[in-house]
Amino acid sequence: MEVVGIKFKNNNKTYYFSPNGLHLKLNDKVVVETPNGDTLALVSVENKDVNEESLVAPLSNVLRIATKEDLKTIEKLESKRDEVLNVTRELIEKHGLEMKLVDCEFPLDGQKIVITYVCEDRVDFRELVKDLASKLKNRIELKQIGIRDQAKTIGGIGCCGEICCCSRYLNNFDKVSIKMAKTQNLSLNPTKISGVCGRLMCCLSYENEVYADALKIMPKVNSKVKTPDGTGTVVYNNLLKKIADVRLDGDNALIKQYELKDLSFEGKVEITEENFYDVNFVQEFEKQNKQELTNENKTDEIVNEKQPEKENNKKFKKNKKKRFFKKNNAKK
Repeated sequence: MEVVGIKFKNNNKTYYFSPNGLHLKLNDKVVVETPNGDTLALVSVENKDVNEESLVAPLSNVLRIATKEDLKTIEKLESKRDEVLNVTRELIEKHGLEMKLVDCEFPLDGQKIVITYVCEDRVDFRELVKDLASKLKNRIELKQIGIRDQAKTIGGIGCCGEICCCSRYLNNFDKVSIKMAKTQNLSLNPTKISGVCGRLMCCLSYENEVYADALKIMPKVNSKVKTPDGTGTVVYNNLLKKIADVRLDGDNALIKQYELKDLSFEGKVEITEENFYDVNFVQEFEKQNKQELTNENKTDEIVNEKQPEKENNKKFKKNKKKRFFKKNNAKK
């Protein structure tokens, strides 16, 4: 199926349309069908064939390549933009509505005006729409958008000094969580990890997978490790370079850096009721149990007692666990 990629004003996302028999080139201005009416847009992907299963049918059509008349019409409509925004702001203040005006759009046919706004809660704007329609002499549609979409529409400069990723090239907003900041050992100060929109920065997700994989193979902070210079405690991990800062045991308590390959982890943990069924501890217990049975010259009755364990008998495991801890407590 032949399609063409289209981008709209203040939106980096590419939407696929049917070329309707037209052969379009990159950055061609075209008129397309949308739910809001005929709209001027830009070609971002030239004609290409794609699998129909990957698309949501039916596709809207590209009506025509934009003519000089179309460009003059949209220029005339855009000249009213400041007037529309000023009137809308005045009426919002008049009605005391908790909503922030963002932008307005004009379909090419000029039959209505689409006004976008941001609001945390739902508001009753019926009276506002009536007053707007009366003053602007046109149909009015109010469209609520998210705080991230507002930043994408307006644009801005991020803390890195670059133009915001959302307004520059991002097509979709990925999920970003505070866990990503913790994984990357970032300060949890909201001013340090928030973008211009006030939400968590989109770039937190860029390298999160690398940090998460490195975290799995590095020793945990405050854990004991063996180094070429002796044992020590991990105080910091450089996950990207895979280097650990280790405080060596001793009077001087020196802190030295070691690569992951030079470290060996101490995994010895006391057996407790919580980790009793961990594979390593079960294997060790079975080894001890077999040795004890051999020394006691086990009888048929004891052999039969071990049979339910092979059948994964939960009751038998529970009793064996109690005997093990009772025995250890008696030794102490």
